[in-house]
Amino acid sequence: MVSPSDFAHRNKNATQKALHTRPAAAMGILVFGLAAIAFGLALSVSVGAADIKLATVWEAIFHFNPDLQKHQVIRELRFPRAIAGALVGACFAVAGAIMQGMTRNPLADSGLLGLNAGAGVALAIVFAFAPSISFTSLMLFCFIGAAIASFIVFGIGSLSFNGLTPLRLTLAGSAVSALLVAVSQGIAILFNLSQDIAFWLAGGMGGASWTQIKIIFPWVFVALIAAMMLSRSVTLLSLGREVAVGLGQRTRLVQLACMIVVVVLAGSAVSMVGPIAFVGLIIPHVARYFVGVDYRWIIPCSAVLGSLLIIFADIAARMINAPYETPLGALIAIIGVPFFIYLASKRKGEL
Repeated sequence: MVSPSDFAHRNKNATQKALHTRPAAAMGILVFGLAAIAFGLALSVSVGAADIKLATVWEAIFHFNPDLQKHQVIRELRFPRAIAGALVGACFAVAGAIMQGMTRNPLADSGLLGLNAGAGVALAIVFAFAPSISFTSLMLFCFIGAAIASFIVFGIGSLSFNGLTPLRLTLAGSAVSALLVAVSQGIAILFNLSQDIAFWLAGGMGGASWTQIKIIFPWVFVALIAAMMLSRSVTLLSLGREVAVGLGQRTRLVQLACMIVVVVLAGSAVSMVGPIAFVGLIIPHVARYFVGVDYRWIIPCSAVLGSLLIIFADIAARMINAPYETPLGALIAIIGVPFFIYLASKRKGEL
């Protein structure tokens, strides 16, 4: 008969063999990715309805002159938009990485928890009953709606005696999301809000401001740190519940902690720019392809790559049909839909 200590030792050896990581590639992504983010931020600030030279961007940041209109545009409009893009990209990507690892579902992202649908219901309710509310308050209501929806999904998925499983979480998320989408559409039709909600659902960075960034930044920063602290546990969950339990992990507690982190990250991002889909689906797969299956590398690399995707997609959204903006959500969907179809058609996903 195998003793518990022998079983744990065997599981540990199996886990170490299963973790094919490429730390050199991960370090390369982090170093060059951060440099690319710095360049992307500068480029994002300089591109728009009126092009601004990079030298002017440098002056506005380090030698600000409030009397110059271009400096005002850079400081108050374009720079917060660029920073918000980097934050939102990291939020969606890390939330998707955690969801894919926690559920062992290669098609999972933060929308699986009903976050987008919950934020949509909150938005519809606010538009219907408090249309003059400030944008900051609107963002907070969207965050609350997203959080409530995710906790409902988690609660329904955990009702079974066997606890939360990837299949139950997926089914619960799909059912709750469908219900909440129907509710939000019903409110929109009843109060004639379809156009306002459609604008928000398209997704975009145009409304980003320093006020919004100041509100969500502390939450996002703490959630990203928590995600890194949970990365080893997410790796074990991605290898199977039996392996995680065999190594002494309290799986339910870890799943709850992961869910809270996902709520904060994705809820903050959705409340700021709308439900931009596919970032949390695509980026973790790209990171996993380059760095392996260890989430201690996947999570930070996903944050960097997600920021890059949103920053440069936002630049493209302003340049494709200038001086008009292409909806950012639609632009990313052009990439994400074929990627989703490709993953869905595969018989075997890599986790």
